[in-house]
Amino acid sequence: MPALPALPEPPADPGDAGDPAARATALRALLLYHGHRYHALAAPEIPDAEYDRLFQALQALEAADPALRSADSPTQRVGAAVLDGLQPVRHVVPMLSIQTETDTSAEGARAFDARVRRELGLAADAPPVAYHAELKFDGLAINLRYEQGLLVQAATRGDGESGEDVTHNIRTVRGRPGAGGAIPLRLQGEAPPVLEVRGEVYMRRDDFEALNERQRERGDKTYINPRNAAAGAVRLLDSTQAAQRPLSFFAYGLGEVQGWIAGHEPPATQHGLLAALAGLGLPVARENAAVQGAEGLVAFHQHIAAQRDALPFDIDGVVYKVDSLALQQQLGFKTREPRWAVAHKYPAQEQATRLNGIDVQVGRTGKLTPVAKLEPVFVGGTTVSNATLHNLFELRRKGVRVGDRVIVRRAGDVIPEVVGRLPGARAAYVPNFRIWPRLCPVCGSLAERERGGMDYRCSGGLFCPAQRKQALLHFAGRRAMDVEGLGDKLVDQLVDGGLIRTLPELYTLGLAKLSALERMGEKSAMNLVAALEKSKATTLPRFLFALGIRQVGEATAKDLARHFGSLDRVMDAPEPELLQVPDVGPIVAHSIRSFFDQAHNREVVERLRAAGIAWPEGEGATTVPQVLAGKTLVLTGTLPSLGREDAKALIEAAGGKVAGSVSKKTYAVVAGEEAGSKLDKARELGITVLDEAGLQALLAGAAAAGPAA
Repeated sequence: MPALPALPEPPADPGDAGDPAARATALRALLLYHGHRYHALAAPEIPDAEYDRLFQALQALEAADPALRSADSPTQRVGAAVLDGLQPVRHVVPMLSIQTETDTSAEGARAFDARVRRELGLAADAPPVAYHAELKFDGLAINLRYEQGLLVQAATRGDGESGEDVTHNIRTVRGRPGAGGAIPLRLQGEAPPVLEVRGEVYMRRDDFEALNERQRERGDKTYINPRNAAAGAVRLLDSTQAAQRPLSFFAYGLGEVQGWIAGHEPPATQHGLLAALAGLGLPVARENAAVQGAEGLVAFHQHIAAQRDALPFDIDGVVYKVDSLALQQQLGFKTREPRWAVAHKYPAQEQATRLNGIDVQVGRTGKLTPVAKLEPVFVGGTTVSNATLHNLFELRRKGVRVGDRVIVRRAGDVIPEVVGRLPGARAAYVPNFRIWPRLCPVCGSLAERERGGMDYRCSGGLFCPAQRKQALLHFAGRRAMDVEGLGDKLVDQLVDGGLIRTLPELYTLGLAKLSALERMGEKSAMNLVAALEKSKATTLPRFLFALGIRQVGEATAKDLARHFGSLDRVMDAPEPELLQVPDVGPIVAHSIRSFFDQAHNREVVERLRAAGIAWPEGEGATTVPQVLAGKTLVLTGTLPSLGREDAKALIEAAGGKVAGSVSKKTYAVVAGEEAGSKLDKARELGITVLDEAGLQALLAGAAAAGPAA
């Protein structure tokens, strides 16, 4: 793609004060600047909602005083000039935009219906108008020209009169296997001699995430949203690069048409038109409906709002069109917009506001997250005053600093995030935000950055109040201390009621305290006390896992127990000695050492032991020959005498690992009755297959038995 031309700083927002003529001039300059960034460069600097606000302000000024309206006003045309490097295409039928309803509530639909009825001169008791309701896609408008059914040209909207020839890239739009969205190079069946199809090129959300992940892996820039990524791909000069972008297309209208399909009448309605386009092999969104009157429009708007977050692509609203094409012609156009259609948006998912400060929040797992303190703004259907900045690296990448005007995004139930900053000079130097001193703001423990990672985490896992609930739930888990009956709701009650601050206090709970809790009867309380007492008799691997040490899972806990044989040796082991444990690398060793270097973590461990938690002395130490050290096995099917967990325990005791899937690195597959696809995969890869007897022989150090039958 050619380098973007150098642009000046954006003009200043004139606000609401001052002379109307001066404000109109300033708004025109600002809108032309941002329109060029959006339409020609595919590099917008402000969210759509901010552009709409500026546009509506200019519309209001020009409506109040028509003398302020000029020929170059953005209200009189669409977008901006073509980008250098792509050939201009003049549209035979202009690609005009449609009016946007400013009221995102149901009243917006009713207001459009009232205007249509007034323009048609319908009496109050006349039948409802038939409409067609569709999605308003968040992509790039495209005109496809087919001659004798063959795609001969594709052009962007541009300024509505002239666009850019992007045929070379549009030919690469293959859609998604199983999901459609491909642009046909030749229409199906018989087609009109000339047919121009209008529609939207877009990028699915999952394709967008996959694209950004590939960009990150290569160290390339990532994209802010699917719309930017799609628009940039369409305007690439090299179609081989465009072919690597996962683009899709939806058709929704017509440009120039010469003749029609022989033996068929041209469509008389919008919904008939979409059906005809689909019949020609063009992708049409399923989410459309023919509805009656204002209440039909309202119902469609509400129906799509409920589905919006589940759609695989972004939309920012719906579009209403008078269904009858004859009535569309009767209603006609006003300047730049059809009277027979309107865009009815939802509350914006992106808005601009000011970043007033940055705090640090500690999550349930100890992750430290910078949180933006915002000037409250209504976005995504709710007022937002806090938004995540993810981590320090993202914060630096976005160039965000306190005092900046920033873009905030919120979609559905997703946590609001700061997408980036709006351009403009800062009034004074503002330093980058730092987590300093590098201490947890909740408990004061050391906050360390994960090796090879981007996140800082509090090291006070057993002590930090922010991590208290997560620590308790993990500690009580079935594969840890196995405290039956201690679930989420009860932990919430215990912590929120101040009954438990640290793990050892679990073992001080008595019948009286528990019985007094809401929805906790005497029998349930007795069962929990019994479960806590039972959990005291455990194993060293279970206890190590229960502590919730970062990076230490069940397998690593077993390896540590086998290697060291005692908790004290694990707690005191320096990193070089920890690295001698199978599969313990530098990151895991550092995490273990950091955990036990915190005095309060050691204090919690000692208090748990003082509460009666114990295991046989020396339990877990290696006594079995490590014949499977460094080897990975897979279990499948039912063995004659060994249960799945028993077989796994025997393999792990001999130093082996048990994996859930077969790969080239698998040492052997142990197969019993009704073995499934794992056995087939092993045979395909030529991996040794053992029956139970073969496994027992292997564990005894003998030569492996022959393959299982």
